[in-house]
Amino acid sequence: MSNEMYQLIAIVLYMSTMIFIGWYAYKRTSNLTDYMLGGRSLGPMVTALSAGAADMSGWLLMGLPGAIFMNGLVETWIAIGLTLGAYLNYVIVAPRLRAYTQVSGDSITIPSYLESRLKDSSRLLRVVSGIVILIFFTFYVSSGMVAGGKFFLSSFGLDYHIGLLIVSAVVIFYTLFGGFLAVSYTDVVQGVIMFFSLLLVPIFGLFLTGGFQETTQSIREVDPQLLNFISGASFLGIVSAVAWGLGYFGQPHIIVRFMAISSVNEIKKAKHIGIGWMILSLFGAVGTALVGIAYYQQNNSTLADAETIFIVLGQIIFHPFIGGVVLAAVLAAVMSTISSQLIVTSSALIEDLYKAVIKTDASDKQYVFYGRMAVLIVSIVAMFLAWPNNESILSIVSFAWAGFGASFGPIILLSLYWRKITAKGALAGIIAGAVTVLIWGNVEILKTTLYEIVPGFIICFAVTYIVSIVTYRPNSEIDKEFTEALKLLEKEK
Repeated sequence: MSNEMYQLIAIVLYMSTMIFIGWYAYKRTSNLTDYMLGGRSLGPMVTALSAGAADMSGWLLMGLPGAIFMNGLVETWIAIGLTLGAYLNYVIVAPRLRAYTQVSGDSITIPSYLESRLKDSSRLLRVVSGIVILIFFTFYVSSGMVAGGKFFLSSFGLDYHIGLLIVSAVVIFYTLFGGFLAVSYTDVVQGVIMFFSLLLVPIFGLFLTGGFQETTQSIREVDPQLLNFISGASFLGIVSAVAWGLGYFGQPHIIVRFMAISSVNEIKKAKHIGIGWMILSLFGAVGTALVGIAYYQQNNSTLADAETIFIVLGQIIFHPFIGGVVLAAVLAAVMSTISSQLIVTSSALIEDLYKAVIKTDASDKQYVFYGRMAVLIVSIVAMFLAWPNNESILSIVSFAWAGFGASFGPIILLSLYWRKITAKGALAGIIAGAVTVLIWGNVEILKTTLYEIVPGFIICFAVTYIVSIVTYRPNSEIDKEFTEALKLLEKEK
């Protein structure tokens, strides 16, 4: 049997598992809360691994190892920032958001939570938030589909469009039928595959390169500065890299996991699992790159595409079937993010735009059907955008991360910790943050100096605070809910 056939078997087994999980989740989905939020029944392990898998995407297995392979440890500052941001997200956002979304209208989406929390009778805040999510995530999903098409092209020589259709079909199937539960359960499997692959490749890679000391020596022979954390970095460059962590507070596809966990009490367990998974996975990505540098130095050869170092080492080190599992890890990283973004986009379209604006008296079963149709519609639009195989669409990822972080991050934090935030303040802040990112991210001299999330986050926070102070009027219902959320938080800790 050829190496490619072994790899193909591994990929087919992986995709079959995803489809089975989708069918299993379909059997457990009966109403809109089930479909959009899993009935608030997630355990700590599912919450942690699904949040991690949804977050990291192909960046963890390809982007980060590729950057370190080319430029050394100076590229790890983004990983440091993301780890710090994820930890703070579990500590300062997760418990309060879980409690508050339950107390305030049993909200199942971020826009519906903001509307209920701030008692916005105009519905404008919810609609604008839903539109922002719908637009950004449609492009975000599209970028993931591009990555899926490229995966099959580079790994098996399959036509880009066939690869795009295969990845899209499997993700659409389990997301459309199984909803949030299918997305979360598949994320767990995908997270486990990513985790073990990222650990095994560098560990077994050290046997190829002669051990830790020999590996370090080989890297120094290439360039001693590759092991320097600050070589070639400016102060603002490091600030920009670490500032990626600010994005966590406003990422709908990540923080929605905190709303779905079964209780506040389970968040501490989820934090330990999630941060442990993240740190070890990031160490694996860094180790993969360093082992790769040493391997290519020792063999006097070069790598055509630095971002494939994880895949290439997996094929060199392991039996072709295990090499296929390594390939599945890359596919898992891509698909887990696509599915998470699809379900949040579907939620925005149905829960925050259709229900909020049209106000129909449809049954829960009908709304679940509408949610599934929303997944299909968004998927088709995303596939249409991905079809030309346009390289530039992948750059939307960092831009969208900044957009969500700057638009929603300060609003989420203030809504959870400050009684006096108002709907008008939140709306002004969302618009100010989004506009800042849009302008800053498109001016070359600005975006190359400082990552746009920094000014966007600061301006959103300042505008929200100032407008809220000006427009604040005492509201007994808001005060009551704020107190109830704090009591629930204390009760379940």
